[in-house]
Amino acid sequence: MSFKMIDFNVNNSILIVIDIINSCASPECEIKKWGISFKKIRRMIPKLSKFIKDYKKISRKPVIYVNCVKWDKKHLTDNINELYKIPRSRYYSEDETVFPEEFYGVKPDKKDVIITKNHYDVFTSPELNRYLKKKKIKYLIVTGIFGDGCVDASIKGGFSKGYNFIILKDLYWRIIK
Repeated sequence: MSFKMIDFNVNNSILIVIDIINSCASPECEIKKWGISFKKIRRMIPKLSKFIKDYKKISRKPVIYVNCVKWDKKHLTDNINELYKIPRSRYYSEDETVFPEEFYGVKPDKKDVIITKNHYDVFTSPELNRYLKKKKIKYLIVTGIFGDGCVDASIKGGFSKGYNFIILKDLYWRIIK
């Protein structure tokens, strides 16, 4: 019996960075009364920034950065709003100043691709799938914040669409260790 090696290479892969944004990392968005702190996340971001820089040198490709709409009732899908009717599940942005969902500690350049999602899974955005198909991408190198939330949902969504994943163990953050 012989096994075919995977055909992962720089031409059929791309780096996708999920939710390195204010609401997931900025001290201004921490909710002390709920015990929500992003200190550990902020310690991971410099390593991630270095990896992104090194990746771009090697691959000479853009990076896909994922952010999200303002996480409130007005901007989310009906099923997420229904989930958030349960008081213990509710997590809308409480910032009335419409704190922008800008990237935190990472900086996309003009060649990079930015996908804005209104769901946990970035693959609910047809724009991402069109881009990946056009570029003949088969493998996604994935990193981000909340490996047990949006990163996990995106991996599952992408896998169901036929993509393979390489997960950067030390360059994403999850709640459950």
